[in-house]
Amino acid sequence: MKKYLLKSFYKFLFGLLLIGGNASAQTDTTSRLIRLNQIGFYPGAVKKAIVLSDRGGNFFIQTIQKQTVFTGKLKPSLKPNFAGHTVQLADFSMFGKPGRYVLYVPSAGYSYSFEIKASVHKAVAAAAIKAYYFMRSGTPLPEKYAGKWHRAEGHPDTVVLIHPSAENEGRKTGSVISSPRGWYDAGDYNKYIVNSGITTSTLLSLYEDFPAYMKTIKLNIPESGNKVPDVLDEVLWNLHWMLTMQDPADGGVYHKLTNAAFDKFEMPDKDPSPRYVVQKGTAATLDFAAVMAQASRIFKQYPKELPGLADSCLNAAQKAWNWAVKNPEVAYRQDEMNKKFEPKVTTGGYGDNNFNDEFIWAASELVVTTGDVDYLKNINLLPDGSMPIPTWSQVRLLGYYTLIKNNITEKTVSAMPEIRRRLISTADDMISGVDSNAYQTVMTKSARHFGWGSTSEAANEGILLIQAYKLSHNKKYLDCALANLDYLLGRNGTGYSFVTGYGTKTPMHPHHRPSAADGVVDPVPGLLVGGSNPGMQDGVRVPSKVPDEAYIDDERAYAANEIAINWNAPLAYLANAIEALQHELAIDEKHRSTK
Repeated sequence: MKKYLLKSFYKFLFGLLLIGGNASAQTDTTSRLIRLNQIGFYPGAVKKAIVLSDRGGNFFIQTIQKQTVFTGKLKPSLKPNFAGHTVQLADFSMFGKPGRYVLYVPSAGYSYSFEIKASVHKAVAAAAIKAYYFMRSGTPLPEKYAGKWHRAEGHPDTVVLIHPSAENEGRKTGSVISSPRGWYDAGDYNKYIVNSGITTSTLLSLYEDFPAYMKTIKLNIPESGNKVPDVLDEVLWNLHWMLTMQDPADGGVYHKLTNAAFDKFEMPDKDPSPRYVVQKGTAATLDFAAVMAQASRIFKQYPKELPGLADSCLNAAQKAWNWAVKNPEVAYRQDEMNKKFEPKVTTGGYGDNNFNDEFIWAASELVVTTGDVDYLKNINLLPDGSMPIPTWSQVRLLGYYTLIKNNITEKTVSAMPEIRRRLISTADDMISGVDSNAYQTVMTKSARHFGWGSTSEAANEGILLIQAYKLSHNKKYLDCALANLDYLLGRNGTGYSFVTGYGTKTPMHPHHRPSAADGVVDPVPGLLVGGSNPGMQDGVRVPSKVPDEAYIDDERAYAANEIAINWNAPLAYLANAIEALQHELAIDEKHRSTK
């Protein structure tokens, strides 16, 4: 209690600036006692903040000029936070007047400023997709599109060597292939099919699920202004690379394109290291098949703009499927590979030993795209009772999402009623008890959620809840999805908005080589850092081992502060989907009010 009061007094005494906006204005490195979405709130949606105090009383919504416009009463949390403290809830959902505000609590001081307005997350939602432009390999980023983060071309990958592990009769060790484009995977400069799989699919699903809204999103990328939506233009940069990773001789797909070892912390054009493709694997090949099948049905809508692409993608998907059926258990085991072949490869492994989920996903995408249910003929769609949140190593739900949203019926797939029932049941389990936990989010229900890349778990939970909302039209799921976005943007145990450049207190030192080496103070914007993780696998000590507070803004801390394409994708989906759905709800409400 004394700690809270001292911090409050310090903040009140010095009258810290109420900054809203982006990292270029970010100067506040303190930890305020009021935790909320630092971007803001929709006029008609739920609005909550958490006050780190055990004292009750009133809270006040004030204009920047300190004029009180709403007064509410704090309510204590039913359960303590992970640190063992009771906190207070400030619920101002009833206040919806557009404007910029702060939340004031006498015992805790002021919050960061925030806005209430329609489309409040539009900028951060678009930035989460534009982040992929900054991750492009094999092209310069001109100032016209990249602003102060412009840079020279890195890793053209037109001369890529066949690693001994990838040799076959047609492609001998040391022979050269061309494999340009693609996105850098994370803080490093390598490109991995497995992680590209879930990433590319999530962005394709964002368009597939919300096509009308996504056609309105302009990203200021070189392709902007053509007749293809910008989100699909960005996806194409990676999709074209993925197509080069398939061996034309047999349809198998190389696991990754990589340096032998991680790069130095330098700009991508400074790296002279040889680049390799390494062995083919079942996981990479099935992930590839799934993405290409999904891409085929989406790009079929653009035959004039992208002639032949849909057919090429489907052909590649079917070839990959056939390879995987013949090679169902080829695991990528990097340590074993390094015992046999030189050079040793020590970059990201993305190893997996169970491919049931990849078969489910690939088969589901192919069934929907081709109409041929035989792809599911020997697939156990429900191997157990769980519905695991998607990650790069567990992609089963991606298949379920596809079957559900494309209205596959029981006549085609007998398991469909059970799949739908389980999705709703899982969503119900997720939101059960949310109102009693300290931060009132699905993410903060359990300490088990706080591991490597915990922010992506929050975003993927939000996607599942949106799927449940689309299936049931029950707004409780959408409200909880929005709460997880609030978590990512500041309503959390760290006090950070975890998206670079968006919010008042944002990461300034992500584990991301260009952001560290480009000489620009602000990091590349729109990147979701990994977030709270008490594991400290990188050896960098976090300031607290309390699960949801275990975060440090340090470029060395890859276990807490790295960025990754498969983390940004669910953020992009969640933020844009919520924008689209809130827009629909506002239109519906307007229609009801005029009747």
